[in-house]
Amino acid sequence: MNNNKYSICFISFLFLFMMSMLMFLLMIYFIMMNKVIFLEWEIISLNSLSVVMSILFDWMSLLFMMFVFLISSVVIYYSKSYMSSEMNLSRFIILVLLFVTSMMFLIISPNIISILLGWDGLGLVSYLLVIYYQNYKSYNAGMLTALSNRIGDVMILMVISWMMNFGSWNYIFYLEFMSNDWEMKMVSIMIVLAAMTKSAQIPFSSWLPAAMAAPTPVSALVHSSTLVTAGVYLLIRFNLLLNNTLMFKILLLFSGLTMFMAGISANYEFDLKKIIALSTLSQLGLMMSILSMGFPELAFFHLLTHAMFKALLFMCAGVIIHMMGDMQDIRFMGGLSSYIPLTFLCFSVSNMALCGIPFLAGFYSKDLILDLVSFSDLNFLIFLLYYFSTGLTMFYSIRLIMYLMLGDFNLISIYNLYDEDYVMLKGMFILLIMSVLSGSMLSWVIFSYPYMIYLPLNLKMMVIYVSIWGGLMGYLISNMKIYSMNKFLLVYNLSNFLSLMWFMPGLTTYGVSYLFLNFSQKLLKNIDMGWSEFYSGWGMMSVMKKYSNIYMFFQMNSLSIYLFSFIIWLIISLILFILF
Repeated sequence: MNNNKYSICFISFLFLFMMSMLMFLLMIYFIMMNKVIFLEWEIISLNSLSVVMSILFDWMSLLFMMFVFLISSVVIYYSKSYMSSEMNLSRFIILVLLFVTSMMFLIISPNIISILLGWDGLGLVSYLLVIYYQNYKSYNAGMLTALSNRIGDVMILMVISWMMNFGSWNYIFYLEFMSNDWEMKMVSIMIVLAAMTKSAQIPFSSWLPAAMAAPTPVSALVHSSTLVTAGVYLLIRFNLLLNNTLMFKILLLFSGLTMFMAGISANYEFDLKKIIALSTLSQLGLMMSILSMGFPELAFFHLLTHAMFKALLFMCAGVIIHMMGDMQDIRFMGGLSSYIPLTFLCFSVSNMALCGIPFLAGFYSKDLILDLVSFSDLNFLIFLLYYFSTGLTMFYSIRLIMYLMLGDFNLISIYNLYDEDYVMLKGMFILLIMSVLSGSMLSWVIFSYPYMIYLPLNLKMMVIYVSIWGGLMGYLISNMKIYSMNKFLLVYNLSNFLSLMWFMPGLTTYGVSYLFLNFSQKLLKNIDMGWSEFYSGWGMMSVMKKYSNIYMFFQMNSLSIYLFSFIIWLIISLILFILF
């Protein structure tokens, strides 16, 4: 049984890894030859409309597929050890493979119908993975994820109906026309809303930290590199629609606020996985905002580099949670660098890549993004949101390292921390190499000539200023005791507001769903289960049951019935005789 259980892991890992290498070679060939392949298969033709399955292979789709295959192969290999106590490991692996298949549909589709296939597949499989542990917390998180993402699914369906005006759903042929046609602005609004739900921008942000109820390998794959970046990828494909429109300016504001809100909330959070989830949310805000400024290649560049170090960060968190006996509260951790040095190495490198430390993966994309923000003619608010959020990234990263890796161990006096799970470490080391190298490699691949942005010295040094400020603040506040920290961070109510993501779960998802679900519960109780039921199905049944019982009682021909009837008749006769 065990051999079968682990063989599916190894076969899946080998297949996905080989596919990743194949995609890499194809991508190099496509870039060198400047090649694009467009395949189309007609499924059904109805009047002038034809439903087709289209596939688009270009350098962007191949490169993204290479990264998805690589991360999923490493995650499946990692799951061999992480999920070793799981009875149904093959079911878990099949769910992950289904997820990767849905992602492939989304990446290679230039057709809005086949995009819906991948989009809905992602939503369904992510729901199944979030509720994998089958407890109340997982069910609530799964329902929150599913309901939030349904809004995006409905928007894609509306785009499909709207695009019937063109007679084809191959949107790549109509992008330029749609961007010039005022009636077709509706398509861009719906696409932006769909992307905002899937990539968890304000006001749909509350599902991403809740989705951390899923197993950690799922978080490493789904909530760092694939599902949450699907919205960004869709907007990169639709970027021609979105030049200089009002919707793009609104998206820029919302994504900037998402970045800022997630950075602040991460500093108040004590759940290890939720801190990393909020960090993902912050980086998604960064991708969305640079995309809305009109730099799709740069957003794609950051999407790929971020996938590498964030997947590694989640995998390191998984190892730590595993060692701590499923404890996720960072206040109980500490001094782990002495016991798990190799995991600490991976954790530190991925954290530094996230902060944008020079010559790691995150530096190449983040530094270029911030230079372009300084270079652009945006207002002071957007400029402030970008740089303040960069400082906050440094802030929560240093705070995380201070809590986890330095100081004393705070859980129990007898513990067994070890760093010899070589299956997990091998997987992490592949991503460690990529977290160091992928930034420079991708900058050579994506940008055919080197970008060099000349700015005044102070603006050029702004990134370093805010990083030093953020790191210093993180160090100081982590060293303070909890009481002085509360005094320092102003008042309890403000910290409550900031730590609860600006009350977003209550205001948007829980609030709206409670309002509608409560109303539907009342309708069910008062109408379906109330008078409607009483006067139709259940009421009719109870009346007929009562009468049939009476008839059955008389039809049983029981002697007691005749005796009882005779006595009643005798009494009535006597009364009548006396009276008359």
